[in-house]
Amino acid sequence: MDALDPADRVTVRPLPVALKILIAGGFGVGKTTLVGAVSEIRPLHTEEVLTSLGAGTDDLTGVEAKTTTTVAMDFGRITINEQLQIYLFGTPGQARFWFLWDELAYGALGAVVLADTRRLADCFPSIDYFEERGIPFVVGVNTFDGVPRFGVAAVREALDLGPEVPVLRCDARNRQSGRDLLVALVEHVAQRRAELVAAR
Repeated sequence: MDALDPADRVTVRPLPVALKILIAGGFGVGKTTLVGAVSEIRPLHTEEVLTSLGAGTDDLTGVEAKTTTTVAMDFGRITINEQLQIYLFGTPGQARFWFLWDELAYGALGAVVLADTRRLADCFPSIDYFEERGIPFVVGVNTFDGVPRFGVAAVREALDLGPEVPVLRCDARNRQSGRDLLVALVEHVAQRRAELVAAR
């Protein structure tokens, strides 16, 4: 058998690792905005115009200027390097679309739960969902213009979060602020996994 000429060898590059992260939270909290701010590609949005048909279903208190809503998901991508890409999936915020969450959450590394201090109770369904399934998450307190600001400790207490859950202030419109949330989530997941390994 003839020896293979080094020039004929094919370099096999490993396939990039894809991490899936969910962006969750209540209706109108800034999920679509955050995905759009951090995605390196033109994000996929499934937004539809709010109509009078949803008047009895969609609570616009505090977000009266909102004219559209996500009906399936938002999707974006961030390339960290040749070996690592992050795929972002923004979940729909309204209860009538929650049936999609199990499919979106399948295989997710973790989640960012966005919070709006005007409608803080809207976070509870997202937090409950991730806690019940053991999916790590961080909370990003979105700082809307003209809205009273509460300290991170006050938000943590209001949401009844343990000290292990990172809570950060953020601006969903700002790319760096969004990336800081994602970094905090990845670090949180790594720490949780290290603790699990150490406990064995």
